[in-house]
Amino acid sequence: MRQDFRSYLDQHESAMPSDVKHFTQEVDPKYEITALMMQYEKMHYYPLLVFENIKGSTMPLVTNVIGSRQRIAAALGVGERQLVQEWRRRRAMRFEPKILNDAPFQENISVGDEIDLTRFPILTHFPIDGGPYITAGLVVAKDPVSGASAISYHRMQLKGKDKLGISLHSRRRIWEYQRRAEEMGKNLEVAVVIGNHPVLSLGSLALLPLNEGKFELLGGLFGGPLEIVRCRTVDLEVPAGAEIVIEGEILSGVREPEGPFGEFTGYASYRSTEHVFRAKAVLHRNNPIYQSICPGYCAEHNTVLAVHREGDLLEALQRALLDVRAVHVPHSGCGIFHAYISLHKTAEGQAQQAMFIAFGIDHGTKLAVVVDEDVDVFNESEVLWAMATRLQASKGVLIAPKALGILLDPSTGADGATDKMGIDATKPLASFASTLTFPEEVTESIKRLL
Repeated sequence: MRQDFRSYLDQHESAMPSDVKHFTQEVDPKYEITALMMQYEKMHYYPLLVFENIKGSTMPLVTNVIGSRQRIAAALGVGERQLVQEWRRRRAMRFEPKILNDAPFQENISVGDEIDLTRFPILTHFPIDGGPYITAGLVVAKDPVSGASAISYHRMQLKGKDKLGISLHSRRRIWEYQRRAEEMGKNLEVAVVIGNHPVLSLGSLALLPLNEGKFELLGGLFGGPLEIVRCRTVDLEVPAGAEIVIEGEILSGVREPEGPFGEFTGYASYRSTEHVFRAKAVLHRNNPIYQSICPGYCAEHNTVLAVHREGDLLEALQRALLDVRAVHVPHSGCGIFHAYISLHKTAEGQAQQAMFIAFGIDHGTKLAVVVDEDVDVFNESEVLWAMATRLQASKGVLIAPKALGILLDPSTGADGATDKMGIDATKPLASFASTLTFPEEVTESIKRLL
């Protein structure tokens, strides 16, 4: 599988030309692209968008690359319904990365006073945002203790020609690596990688122990070693298939206001770790393609999060409860807060056990709804129907107060603590009303009429 962004775009458009929409008209990087994306979402339309004429820039911009499950699945070479299972299968594989001597993004390099991040078509997404934001930049770093590689998304506010504000509010790998470097009195060397194959986007969100490298897992997702190259000014390696790489450091002991920013919840977030990144070098391909991810409550921001949660939840639930049929993390829950679980119930209490497992896997889950196997968890109206007809709140609702939550959830307090709710919308094993069904032969027979 080719690992570079440009080859992916060409291959995808060749295979699915109707899924790619080009714009030759001039568009304003301030609000217009995000507003258009949001309007398309209201129409349930999720194409990959290519803007060839961005006001104030000579670079084309691509967005909504990871805005549909179908595209993410196609990047792995499977159908949409096989996506989570394929993700789980490949996630278990590991390959040592392959270091190349050079990469196309090294065709152009700027250092020192030559650096000018304002040349890139960095979008301002919402009027409430603190400024233009890099949203599709994967941040690469190493643990200063173990040397394990990390690669993950963090919002980055443009603050100057060589300066970005960065928030590490996920409190995960790179936040911990920066904390460790700061304890040592050192800056944390990082590289920001823009223009990434969807497999990198998917793998970057995987939850791993702090001392386990991400590059080996990414190789498993590609089905072979991740191709990387050494940076020029920092002691790091980065994926070789990128369009743009910004090398630099997160400064130790330095904090500056960053934000607000329109987050995946659909609300402005004023919460930030207020870290500062200083660029040391900027490298890019000839005629680079800039990539952006639409923030806010939108499919591109939330879909890839949901795929991860589904994989993690399904694996844990099937390990503890043998007959879990499916898990869906819906867009309505911002791709993280809600989980719908279907199972073949053989004993009372299994639904409650499924809830406990869901809440324990990731602190983002705050609502778990458990339904029977005849309910399609990917069809939200069926889940709501099960709740309407199989749930009595006094018996089937479980509430766990003051649990660990997510800081960006606007309903939490300053400490991020959240209440969690489990809903048992399964039928009791004792007598219950009969669901309306058809004989299997009739279901098969009428397919000729569809």
